[in-house]
Amino acid sequence: MGFDVHQLVEGRDFWLGGVKLQSEKGAVGHSDADVLIHAICDALLGAANLRDIGFHFSNTDNRWKGKASIYFLQEVTKMLSDKGWTIENVDCTLCLEKPKVNPHIPDMKKVLAPLMNITEEDISIKATTNETLGYVGRQEGVNAYAVALIKKE
Repeated sequence: MGFDVHQLVEGRDFWLGGVKLQSEKGAVGHSDADVLIHAICDALLGAANLRDIGFHFSNTDNRWKGKASIYFLQEVTKMLSDKGWTIENVDCTLCLEKPKVNPHIPDMKKVLAPLMNITEEDISIKATTNETLGYVGRQEGVNAYAVALIKKE
């Protein structure tokens, strides 16, 4: 199980699932702040008992400043492979008010699948709003949940 959250502010690029979305606001973070990829990384690392994304790619380490999160997912996939794990599937949920995510899900799957050595059919991405409640509802932040199934080779 993985979870991530990032603050939204005006004037930042908004990356979700390795795809740059058109939006008035973007996520703040040490890297590109791709909340979906960060949640997937945590789900995969957790399933393999390899700690979490912050342990491997600390937000206090300048090597990762501004880094594209697809790099982290590639590295996490390699870490799992080195320990004899293969990824079976991932199931993700994004929580944000806007922009609408559904039109971009096919593009996200095209980006994410090869990074994890799985097919697009093995990735589920869903999006929901927070019905205008809380920091998500006020468009102050975005969060993502991910669950991963892995198996030992």
